[in-house]
Amino acid sequence: MSDDVVQVTPSYALDQTAPAAPRPSSAPARRAVFEVRDMSFFYGDFAALRGIDMDIYRHQVTALIGPSGCGKTTFLRCLNRMNDLVRNTRVEGQVRYHGQHVYDPGVRPIELRRKVGMVFQKPNPFPKSIWENVAFTPRANGSRRRDLDEIVEKALRSAALWDEVKDKLGQSAFALSGGQQQRLCIARAIAVKPNVLLMDEPCSALDPIATVRIEELLTDLKREYTIVIVTHNMQQAGRVSDRTAFFTTEGNDGGRLIEIDDTDTIFTNPSDQRTEDYVTGRFG
Repeated sequence: MSDDVVQVTPSYALDQTAPAAPRPSSAPARRAVFEVRDMSFFYGDFAALRGIDMDIYRHQVTALIGPSGCGKTTFLRCLNRMNDLVRNTRVEGQVRYHGQHVYDPGVRPIELRRKVGMVFQKPNPFPKSIWENVAFTPRANGSRRRDLDEIVEKALRSAALWDEVKDKLGQSAFALSGGQQQRLCIARAIAVKPNVLLMDEPCSALDPIATVRIEELLTDLKREYTIVIVTHNMQQAGRVSDRTAFFTTEGNDGGRLIEIDDTDTIFTNPSDQRTEDYVTGRFG
C-alpha cells in the first residue's frame, strides 16, 4: 500500500527492516533505532537545542534527565516530528530512524507517528468508552471490525490493564483512576503496533502506587518496544532505564546534551562534573 512507503528514494518504509547507517564503534553490538547527529532545534530565532549527538538503541529504555528548560521534551518531540505542529520552528542536522532522515521532504509525519508513538505527561483519554479508546486508531487505519476485539484485548494486556477492565469495556474511560487512564493511553499507543514509545514524564501526575505500576510495565514493554522517557525523578531513571542522557543549559545558549551512557555509569561514574553535580543534587 502506498502509505507504507514514505519516500521514493530510498524506497523503504519507516520500519525496523530499513537499513541502518553505520553505528559508532563505541557500541558495535547494539542496534541503533535512532541516530541523531549535530541536531539543533529553533523556535523562531531561539535555539532550544544545539548540536545534539545521540544514538537510541533497540529494546532499551533511554531516560532523558536535566533541569527544566533544557530541551528534553523538545528533543523527544523531534523524534516523531510532533514539533511540526508548532509554528515558526525548524530543525537542523540529522535525525535518522533506521537509517532514514525523518525530516526528509518525502517522509509523511503521520506515518512516522504510527511507528513512533507518544504518551503524554498527563493521561488524556478520549471522551469515549475504554474499548473505543483503544480501537479508535486501528479502526481509522482500516482494521476490520472482527479484528478489533482481539486488537483491544492484546493492547490492554500489554499495558497490564486487561484484568482490571475486561468486564467494563463499555464504560467511560473517565471512570478509571489516573494510573489506569495512563495505562489506557499506553494501550492506545501500542494498539497501532509502533516500534518506539516516547513518554514525556508519564508518572508525574500519578500517585506512588500508580507510578510503581507504570515502572513495572516499562520493564515488560521494552522486550517488544524501544522506549525513550523524559523524567525529573532521578530514582525513577535509575530504576527503569538502561541508558541515561543528561541535558542542561547554560546562559542563553540553548539546551545541550552533556553526556549519554549506561545508566549505572551516569549515576556512579559520569565523565562530566556537571552531570555528577546534577545527579547528586548539587544543582538543578
